[in-house]
Amino acid sequence: MENFEFDYQDSSFYQLLTTRYPHLKNQPLSFYGKDQNSSMKILHGTTILALRFEKGVVIAGDRRATEGHQIADRTMKKIFKTDEHSAVGISGAAGPCVEMVKLFKTEIEHYEKLEGASLTLEGKANKLGEMVKSNLPLAFQGLIVIPIFAGFDLKKSEGRIFKYDITGGHYEEAEFYSTGSGGKDAKNSIKKMFKKNLPEDEAIRIAISALYDASEEDSATGGPDVIRGIYPNISVIRKEGLIEVSDEKIKSVAQSLIEHTRES
Repeated sequence: MENFEFDYQDSSFYQLLTTRYPHLKNQPLSFYGKDQNSSMKILHGTTILALRFEKGVVIAGDRRATEGHQIADRTMKKIFKTDEHSAVGISGAAGPCVEMVKLFKTEIEHYEKLEGASLTLEGKANKLGEMVKSNLPLAFQGLIVIPIFAGFDLKKSEGRIFKYDITGGHYEEAEFYSTGSGGKDAKNSIKKMFKKNLPEDEAIRIAISALYDASEEDSATGGPDVIRGIYPNISVIRKEGLIEVSDEKIKSVAQSLIEHTRES
């Protein structure tokens, strides 16, 4: 086993990993299932969104993953709990996205164990930005990772939403945001229905409706699949913590949207 001195003053697991094991950072394209001389496709996650409501924030994602023009997975999870008061939504190349989320969760846990305190919500957003920035070499090869980070800020007592670009730059959105292949359609849908201080149930309904509208316009976005029982992943984050919205509740809202579409 390799022997080295561990600097316990550094509470960043990510810095430890990239300093001691740089070969584990920025894996080559072939590591994720495609080499540059191959016609093999990369699995991509598509549409994610977040919006604020009266007591927190809702973050949601559809379940479809694509390989080129084909549907590769109908049940992909795109919303991940990072701790009791925050979550990440992923869009882009699925392999790097999921690995980044795992590392991000470990980074937060590592910091809290060494420091004996939680990172602020903005501190977590900064950490995630560093990881997105480190993915830039892979982004130039087509493995783009674009997350949404959302959570409840215990100091400010409000829900907050952060968006990212491929360079790791992160920017706070005041009320709502969506990204991915159907992100523009979802954003336009939210814009028509959104108002400040929404009740929680209304915010959930808007999130489902926006994903449904995006699926009508974007072939890579999966809408509610009543036949297979596949519905979006939705999490609600409040002061009390994070909860995942049940499939039964999402099904009820989705069916009412489908019925409304049939009638109109």
